[in-house]
Amino acid sequence: MLTQRSRYALRAMIVLAGQPIAAAPTPMNRIATEANVPRKFLELILADLREAGFIVSTRGKAGGYRMARLPHLISLGEIIRVIEGPLALVPCVSRTAYRPCADCSDEASCAIRIAMARVRDETARILDGTSLADTQAEALAA
Repeated sequence: MLTQRSRYALRAMIVLAGQPIAAAPTPMNRIATEANVPRKFLELILADLREAGFIVSTRGKAGGYRMARLPHLISLGEIIRVIEGPLALVPCVSRTAYRPCADCSDEASCAIRIAMARVRDETARILDGTSLADTQAEALAA
């Protein structure tokens, strides 16, 4: 299940993706209001997103945040991985944080592992195939 932290991160990034490329940085208070995210959580989330290279920050009176990359170059999957870690539901199918399951005698024939690998693949296909620009297009269509 997606954590509240990930939902906050996605909403904040969608707000920033909706800003014009050449616009002044968006203040944190505005992001918090538009994304409906408590400011105390937003500050930590934005720091993680900045460290990941998705956004840049500017200090000072006219400071704030803006996209470091174009919205069509950032997928929802990338954002979730930064906030949550691997998309896999069990560690034995993770591509980035693989660990064998302690209770599995044969990974190759484990029905749970096979099913979870399919879940991981489909989840990654959808989330990695959906960019922040796609979310803007979907909002306009609605």
